Amino acid sequence: MRRDDELTNRQKAAILLISLGPEVAAGVYKHLREDEIERLTLDIASVRRVESPVRTAILGEFHELAVAEQYISEGGIEYAREVLQKAVGGDRALAIIERLTASLQVRPFELARRSSPAQILNFIQNENPQTIALVLSYLDAKQASEILSALATNLRVDVARRIAMMDATNPEVVGSIERVLENKLSSANVMDGATVGGLDAIVQILNGVDRSTERGILDSLSTSNPDLAEEIKKRMFVFEDIVLLDNRAIQRVIREIEQSDLQLALRTASDDVKDAIYRNMSKRMSETFQEDMQYAGPVRLRDVEEAQQRIVEQIRRLEDMGEIVIARGGGDDILV
Repeated sequence: MRRDDELTNRQKAAILLISLGPEVAAGVYKHLREDEIERLTLDIASVRRVESPVRTAILGEFHELAVAEQYISEGGIEYAREVLQKAVGGDRALAIIERLTASLQVRPFELARRSSPAQILNFIQNENPQTIALVLSYLDAKQASEILSALATNLRVDVARRIAMMDATNPEVVGSIERVLENKLSSANVMDGATVGGLDAIVQILNGVDRSTERGILDSLSTSNPDLAEEIKKRMFVFEDIVLLDNRAIQRVIREIEQSDLQLALRTASDDVKDAIYRNMSKRMSETFQEDMQYAGPVRLRDVEEAQQRIVEQIRRLEDMGEIVIARGGGDDILV
């Protein structure tokens, strides 16, 4: 089991509930959402053994937070900080208060903290040093470090100095800068690092269209952008997709390809693919084939992948010739 400072908050919560017993845990579950219960249950199920020092540390941390929250409810944050400083010292008291206040309210620049440093840098690097310093002050330390390192040397020093000297900032100024940055990030569709499009997206789309539509698109791309067309073709049908072929098509493929390629290709194939191949061989051929594979020596992974690609290319050629059919979403795959 890892040390308590290497655990996530949810893992700590799982260990806490285990330590408190099933009755207490059941009572806590009543106050959680379904998705929270599901994730927490998975973490609890994954715990195999908890060292006594780890359990003690987590129980102590929970006690500190519970006491601090009670102080806040009784006399506010300043009162809680003052009492905790006397009890656990200044640094520890500050850390506890920061954890609680972060959970009680949404800090400014929440959207920025969910964006990559490169995206934020793109929008703030031409701002004045004071604005950059303000934004970095609200980001996570790792994000701020990467952005600061990417700034020009003179600007980097100026921003670092301004961060160090920064005190209370007018909330209206903070809100104004946050709104501008948020609008820029949102307009660039960078929230949560979400991505759209790309090769995988077009492959998924083309895999769902009828064969004539797919062929028309790829033929046009082959003329205007042959490298892109070739890359899409490679991803359209992968070796594991052999299970999508009917028995007649698989038998035709087995007759057309080199047996040495098939032996190599099956080295890393799934059981489903192997079963599909073997059941379309004669019993004698299947037994001989599997025996040869069993006694064959080790091979390079690159050789296996190249053999699989050669088989895929042959399958594509057979389809282009109309000899076999690869199941797709379109109506021209219906056999009559």
